[in-house]
Amino acid sequence: MKQVLAVFSSLALAATTHAASLPPIQTVFIMVLENHNWSAIKNSTNAPYINGTLLPRASYCEQYYNPPGIHPSEPNYLWLEAGTNFSILNDNNPSANHQNSTNHLTAQLRQAGITWKTYQEDISGTVVPLTAVNGYAPKHDPFIYFDDVTGTNNANDAYGIAHNRPYAELAGDLASNNVARYNFITPNLCDDGHDSCAPQSNPVRQSDDWLASEVPKILNSAAYTNNGVLFITWDEATSGDGPIGMIVLSPLARGGGYFNNIHYTHSSYLRTVQEIFGVTPLLGDAVNATDL
Repeated sequence: MKQVLAVFSSLALAATTHAASLPPIQTVFIMVLENHNWSAIKNSTNAPYINGTLLPRASYCEQYYNPPGIHPSEPNYLWLEAGTNFSILNDNNPSANHQNSTNHLTAQLRQAGITWKTYQEDISGTVVPLTAVNGYAPKHDPFIYFDDVTGTNNANDAYGIAHNRPYAELAGDLASNNVARYNFITPNLCDDGHDSCAPQSNPVRQSDDWLASEVPKILNSAAYTNNGVLFITWDEATSGDGPIGMIVLSPLARGGGYFNNIHYTHSSYLRTVQEIFGVTPLLGDAVNATDL
């Protein structure tokens, strides 16, 4: 737990017991963007919001990586949820890659009675989004690969529909203070920087513009100001395994542009969230990871 000091305030860690040493975070948000090394983001003129507004306020990692050799997107999203890629090294739909394992984060949250939801841009909210639609890609939605979330690839499964919601609903949920405790946010293929789209035709600028529009909605919400945390990361590097970005904003974080050079991976993120919510056992490679 010592490495929690890297991001979160030492004042929040004054107690000596394991449970008391955790920051009293109540609500977690994570936004996952696409396919860029940190060197393409930090100090880039195409990312003025990240560099001019977020980093001076945030804590961030200089040595955060996707897991070694894990590509393309889908296995990295699975890793964020389960600490493993289940030997998957492709972007196939759940019809081919679904898992009957309950060894994943949101299964633990469900068992513990902790609410969770994913907000996916461009889905309808009327079915479990098992196939691509508009700018939504299943490979960027890890939850639909687990049978306990989808009723085994059942597009009409009530639990899966209730927990895979259109991103457009987030603003209303924030305004009414009706968000879950764990919120996983996936922009569409233009806004996450995956594709080159009009009018910018610049993936880094597209994702930066999206963050500039959407991040303030979270930072101005009661769910964030009342001991919330927002993680912003990228799924994988465009070359090698990184470093990729990991930006953390929280009223409980050090902030002020703090950064370190500790080696982290997606396993570090997963371990950190498990520790925040107190759910065990540690999943997959989270057992071996340095937390944030």
